Amino acid sequence: MPEQIPEDSVGLVQPQTLHFDEPLELRSGRVIPEYQLVIETYGELNADRSNAVLICHALSGHHHAAGYHSMEDRKPGWWDSAIGPGKVIDTNRFFVVALNNLGGCHGSTGPQSINPETGKEYGPDFPIVAVRDWVKSQVRLADRLGIEQWAAVVGGSLGGMQAMRWSIDHPQRLRHCLVIASAPKLTAQNIAFNEVARQAISKDPEFHGGRYKDHDTVPKRGLMLARMLGHITYLSDDSMREKFGRELRRDKFSFDYEADFQVESYLRYQGESFSGSFDANTYLLMTKALDYFDPSIDHDYDLAKTLSAAECKFMVISFTTDWRFSPERSREIVDALIAAGKSVSYAEIEAAHGHDAFLIPIPRYLDVFGRYMETVAADIGLPSKTQSDNSRPEGSN
Repeated sequence: MPEQIPEDSVGLVQPQTLHFDEPLELRSGRVIPEYQLVIETYGELNADRSNAVLICHALSGHHHAAGYHSMEDRKPGWWDSAIGPGKVIDTNRFFVVALNNLGGCHGSTGPQSINPETGKEYGPDFPIVAVRDWVKSQVRLADRLGIEQWAAVVGGSLGGMQAMRWSIDHPQRLRHCLVIASAPKLTAQNIAFNEVARQAISKDPEFHGGRYKDHDTVPKRGLMLARMLGHITYLSDDSMREKFGRELRRDKFSFDYEADFQVESYLRYQGESFSGSFDANTYLLMTKALDYFDPSIDHDYDLAKTLSAAECKFMVISFTTDWRFSPERSREIVDALIAAGKSVSYAEIEAAHGHDAFLIPIPRYLDVFGRYMETVAADIGLPSKTQSDNSRPEGSN
C-alpha cells in the first residue's frame, strides 16, 4: 500500500454503478433486458462537455484504471502510469471515463449477475457479447453522462478494437481514436491460443458446464492454465530471459515435477492469483469477443472500405517484440486508413516487453502518446500543458 498518495495520482476514487432499463439487442440476436455498468471517472467535465476521454479495457481489465480505492490498496489502477494530473492523459485537462464492460466480473452485468427472468445467476446462460455490443452500451453511457462527442476513445489490445468500432459505427461521436497494440482481427494462431485456454477451463472437472456456482466451486485449475498460457503470450522471449533466464528456485534440480525454475514458479503464482479474482464464464465470453472481431466482415472484408466511414483522426501504436499483436497487424490498420484517405499517425516503439508493453511506462512510448494527447487537447481548444500547469494555483495537484 502507498505510504501516501503520489502527487501525480488521481488519488482515492470511488466506482459508480449506472443502471440501464432499455433492453440491449446483441449481434447474436439475443437481448439483455436490463443491465448495469460500473465506471470510474477522473478529472472534471468542462462546460461545453468537449474534454471527455473514454478508456476501453482489454481482456482481463476493468473500470479501475487509475488511482486507489483505499489507502490499503497494494497497487493503483491498471493504467495509472498513463492517467493522472500531468500524465499522458492529463486529468487536469481531460475528464476520463473508464468502465467495466458488459459480461465482465467486476460489477457490470455479466455471468455472475442475476437473470431477471429466472431470479438466478446467468452463469453460462449469459449471452456472448461482441465488440459492437460493448460499443452500443458505451454509447448509452455517453448519453447518460451528457457527452455528445468524445475528445478521444483510447484502448489497448481488445480495447483498441473497441476504439476502432467506435470510429466505424459512430463516426460523429469521437474526434480522435487511439489504437494501441491491437489488430484489425485475430490471426488463426491467436484464435488457437484462445481455444486452448477455453478448453482448459471447460474441461476442468469443476466447471460443471459453467454452473460451478451451483456446486459451490470454481474451475480453478482450468483458470490457472488459461492464465499461464495467456501470460506467456503477453511476454516476449527477451523479457522472459531478462526476468528469469534459467534461474533455479533452489541450488539444484529436484528431479520431480515441482517447479524447479523461477519462471515456473512465477507462472504458477500468476495463475493462482488470477483464478481467485476472475470469473471463468467471463473469460470464455471475453475470448470469444476477441475471436469474433472483424469489422470488415460487413464490407466485403475490405478494411479500407470499412474505415471509410470514420471521421476522426487516428493514432496507432505498436511494439517491436509484441508477437501476439505484432506491428504488422497495426500497419494493416494504418495502410487501410491511408487508403481510405484518413488522418493517421503511427509509431512503432522499440520495447522488450512483448504485448504487455502497452501497460508499461516506457519513456519513448509515453513521449509519443503524450505528444498525441497534446494534439487532442489543442483540437478541442484546451491550453497547452505548460500553460495549464502555469495557470494552476500554487500547491494544487
